[in-house]
Formats: sequence, structure tokens, C-alpha cells
Amino acid sequence: MKRVESINETRYRLGVASRVLAAAIGGYALMSALMVLLALPLSWWWPMARGQAVMIATYIGFLLYVPVVLWVFHTCSAARAWAWLLLWTALASLTCWWLLKGGAA
Repeated sequence: MKRVESINETRYRLGVASRVLAAAIGGYALMSALMVLLALPLSWWWPMARGQAVMIATYIGFLLYVPVVLWVFHTCSAARAWAWLLLWTALASLTCWWLLKGGAA
């Protein structure tokens, strides 16, 4: 019986560690991609310098990072958190790549 409790405790601790890594690394990657995705249209469509657009996108990214971290710990499993973070990071990164390559033109 003690072995089963030890396995469950180890599994729980690994799940928490995975969520911490997902929140720190995956959340940072997602926010970085979203900040670039937001800074691009800000610098193109509004009359502001690129530096100002990057600063505004960074401020918004910091505000959005907290809900992402909270969501990672709210999900049912760490695997689901990793999957969603990777999906949204890939979509944001591909959209940035498409916009920078001029795919819309």
C-alpha cells in the first residue's frame, strides 16, 4: 500500500513541476509570439514609431501573461495545458511569419 501512495505522490509532484514549466516557459513563448503579432499591426496601421508599438505590445503582453499562468494551473491536466500552449504559440508564430513574408500581398 505504501508503494502505491509513493507512486501517486511522485505523479502529483511531476504534474505540478510540469505545470510550473508550462506556465514559465510555455507562457513566455506564447506571450512573445502574441507581442510580436500585436506590434506588427500597431506599427503598420497607426501613426506611431516601431519602438512605441513594441512597448505597447509588451505592456499588453505582461497583462495577458497573468491569466495564462492562472489558466495553466486551472486546467484538468498538465498535458492539456502544454497542448494548448503549443497550439496557440504555433498559430501566433505562423501568423507572424506569414505577415512578415508578405503572404497577404
